[in-house]
Amino acid sequence: MTLLFFTFAGAIAPAQSVESRIDLPSAPEPISQNLSSFMPSNTAFSQNAPKPADKPADENTPTDPPGAPALTMFPHPEDARYWLSGQANIIFQGRLPFHSLYQGTNSFRNSAEYKTSMVGTAYAALRRNQSVRYNTDFIFDVESAAGRGLSEALGLAGFTNLDVVRNPNLGSTPYIARYEIHQVIGLTDKTIAQEANFFAVASTVPARRVELRVGKMTLPDFFDVNSVGSDSHLQFMNWTADNNGAWDYAADTRGYTVGGMAEYDDRSWSIRYGLFAMPVVANGIDMDWAFSRAHGHNGEFELRHSWVLQRKGMSRLLFYANRAHMGSYREAVNAFLAGTDQTPNIIAHEHLGALKYGFGYNTEQELTANLRVFGRFGWNEGQHESFAYTEVDQTVEIGADYTGNRWHRSQDKLAIVLVSNAIKRDHQNYLRLGGLGFLLGDGNLNYGRENIVESYYSWHAWKGMFYSADVQHIDNPGYNRDRGPAWVGSVRTHVDF
Repeated sequence: MTLLFFTFAGAIAPAQSVESRIDLPSAPEPISQNLSSFMPSNTAFSQNAPKPADKPADENTPTDPPGAPALTMFPHPEDARYWLSGQANIIFQGRLPFHSLYQGTNSFRNSAEYKTSMVGTAYAALRRNQSVRYNTDFIFDVESAAGRGLSEALGLAGFTNLDVVRNPNLGSTPYIARYEIHQVIGLTDKTIAQEANFFAVASTVPARRVELRVGKMTLPDFFDVNSVGSDSHLQFMNWTADNNGAWDYAADTRGYTVGGMAEYDDRSWSIRYGLFAMPVVANGIDMDWAFSRAHGHNGEFELRHSWVLQRKGMSRLLFYANRAHMGSYREAVNAFLAGTDQTPNIIAHEHLGALKYGFGYNTEQELTANLRVFGRFGWNEGQHESFAYTEVDQTVEIGADYTGNRWHRSQDKLAIVLVSNAIKRDHQNYLRLGGLGFLLGDGNLNYGRENIVESYYSWHAWKGMFYSADVQHIDNPGYNRDRGPAWVGSVRTHVDF
């Protein structure tokens, strides 16, 4: 029955038609399955991935109680040297008509509309041997993404569906999502437990260790992870709820890049750094392989510390710096005002080696056995064009989720989040004068912060089968006070195999 539903959703989600890089760009990919507790160190989980349970901070951390419900269709054998699993995620979204004084090429359309998206991923990993202190994993994932987003996924900085791939030319043909070599170098003989998963097959790791990864990956697999808000497959669906919107992380159209990273993990803290390829053009599918002129630096410090006694808590501080062939908003505006350009055109003012940088803060805290809160803050310099993720120069986010234990539904979740996004003055002027970004462009702009409220209920139906109902309210869509507010409702089916 599940396979029939999956096939039907794919049939009603045809490929889109492409017009140009600016008119119809493409999106980063989804994030996946929910966690019941916070994820320390390198157990980070990504767009498109059903996230396994997080690894305990030490040997005394409790594991799932006996008789806990199965969360996948087919259980993974314990202590196996391989990992095989899969997931399917289907989202149906609809929008009500809303007030709009005007709309342009890249506007979020104000008419009623509905769309369906579908993502399927197969995960495979092989552990080279049984060594704990010097373990090696080989990782290979294949994925297919079909369907489309409301308004071709244009017109919102915080778009409503993280599963959407905005370049319709790519279609639903399966592609290689990840290929990685993962090397663990233990610095002590003392070990701790971790939940085996498709990023790390071993169930035991050294308490202090260095972990190295090289290959194709998506950065939210390992950076800016949040166990309350990082998962479009069982948690929030909005781009800027699941990721830090001001983090313009290195990625191609589908959200993936190639590079390497190193991470040091201790009992209560971790630090990680990675260097990755940037796309040739904003939100493009082709990567620039000349790392000397285009690359993305990403660094993060993670502290596993709780402010509430006997509860879990975590904070992460993220820094990034991208160099790529990026344009300047101020130069584009000045050229238009001087009469050099007929319309503001960021592409005409791109420079090799342009630098875009920023930082983010990410925190989560367990308050009771059932209630968790989380928040993010993000900022970037905003002078250079939004290049790889979305058009946000500053973001603030706060939210919470509540587990359904009180009504005897231990795997159900009820959650709410408030996100407020902003752009800098040069970026505002560019859009106000009629410029087009890779996402936004109403032809005019009466600027106001884009404020989003999202709430969902996730219902665990049976084994790996989950259903969710979700509603989003977007005030000032595309930062425009002359448009909105908009309401978007969603129904989601998620299956873990």
